[in-house]
Amino acid sequence: MKRWMLLVLVGIGAVSVSAAELKIGFARTDITPPLGVSMPGYYQMRHAKEILDPLQINCLAFSDGAKTAFLMQVDTMCLSSWVAERMRDAIIAATGADRDSIMLHASHTHDGGNLSMNLKRGNVVVGEKADPLTELYVRMTATRAADAAVEAVRDLKVAKLSYNRSFARRISFGRRYKMKDGKVRTNPGTNNPDIVGPAGNPPDESVQVLRIDRAGGKPICLINFQTHPDVVGGETITADWPGLARTVFEGATLGKTHCLVINGTQGDVNHCNVMPRPGELNGLTRDFDAVDRGYDHAWHMANVIAGAALSVWLKCIPLATGPVNTATRTVRVPSQRPTAKELEWAKDVWAKHEAGKDAELPWKDMELTTEVARAGRMMRLADGPDYFDLPIIGISIGKSVAFGGFPGEPFNEIGTAVKKNSPFTLTIPACLVNGSRGYFPFSDAYTQGGYESATSPFGPTVADDLIKGQGQLLEDLYRSGQ
Repeated sequence: MKRWMLLVLVGIGAVSVSAAELKIGFARTDITPPLGVSMPGYYQMRHAKEILDPLQINCLAFSDGAKTAFLMQVDTMCLSSWVAERMRDAIIAATGADRDSIMLHASHTHDGGNLSMNLKRGNVVVGEKADPLTELYVRMTATRAADAAVEAVRDLKVAKLSYNRSFARRISFGRRYKMKDGKVRTNPGTNNPDIVGPAGNPPDESVQVLRIDRAGGKPICLINFQTHPDVVGGETITADWPGLARTVFEGATLGKTHCLVINGTQGDVNHCNVMPRPGELNGLTRDFDAVDRGYDHAWHMANVIAGAALSVWLKCIPLATGPVNTATRTVRVPSQRPTAKELEWAKDVWAKHEAGKDAELPWKDMELTTEVARAGRMMRLADGPDYFDLPIIGISIGKSVAFGGFPGEPFNEIGTAVKKNSPFTLTIPACLVNGSRGYFPFSDAYTQGGYESATSPFGPTVADDLIKGQGQLLEDLYRSGQ
């Protein structure tokens, strides 16, 4: 232990940054889990049986000499608040960083190890019980996060910034549709004749690129795109399109760059194209929930996203640098508590689901998943609370670049609103930062229906509350960016 601490202190102590000089470091650690580890998602038990590609933590350290902040992209579906705090504890112990200067962003791949556990040690256990292999995986990931932070600090080099934007067409689609029966369904299935049309605006297909050129080090490409990485499924380990886009970009630049991908506001968009053109279903197979999935399609999405970034990589626009600042804010939102009648319904549905009697329930495919999840949400909120406090966080560089983190899955238009209203030249929203509290839908989704509003623990003002809160946070950061 003493030797480890000595190595950490030597790494941190070697950093020397003048107050007016921006330095940025990069590090990558492997968090591929062993076969057999539990996998979250889909309301069914899964255990990893095959590894298709590695899982990683990709870390950026930003320092102006007075302040150091960390942005980490973690290949996992989500981080529970308990796991995120454990990871931040490890980073703080290794680097001395401020807790509010650490953004841990889950890419949201549905094919990673389970980092969504809500456990506490001592005599108290909260939430689900982890199997020993999953507990070991949580500990390993926390250690690898600390390793990444230390190595990123050691890699700090004088940096210049530039940016540009492009588009990734026809790989992200709204997943909520109006149906002939008057309902709104999430992922109603390809070529479903009962689809009337999309419930919502077109998806944000923009690709934002932050280019970081460093004296004596590889340039870094940060790609910001927004859609669900739920493309592969099964019991396979894969980083899905975010990880594959990294691989494609770095390969296309002949290994002369580092690349990381930040997934934006993706709560109501995914890869499911319900009205495909010829050839667009290549590499996809109908899955258990009537959703088309396939590893080849994840590679296709990676090609499109990396290609969009490559199309502007050599034509980026210079950005002024400045001090590194961080900010946090708490947004209070009402909860979506069930009525007594709703709770009675939920208990019946949940009891059948827990007993393995889904066949007795009057739904199928994604509608079954939606109603079971709705029942689960009502059960969890039976005794409250009436309000939730949602922590949001931001990192900025001067008045040019800001990262804004949400602790859950915001609807697509939350990101477009935040980017539009931001005073920064480049604003990069990130979902699932430092925890996973649920979906953040707009108010109309609660009256329309669908999986997202059915499962969200929050009341119908949550999207507007978060847009306002993130806007205030970005204004605070901008005023600090002198």
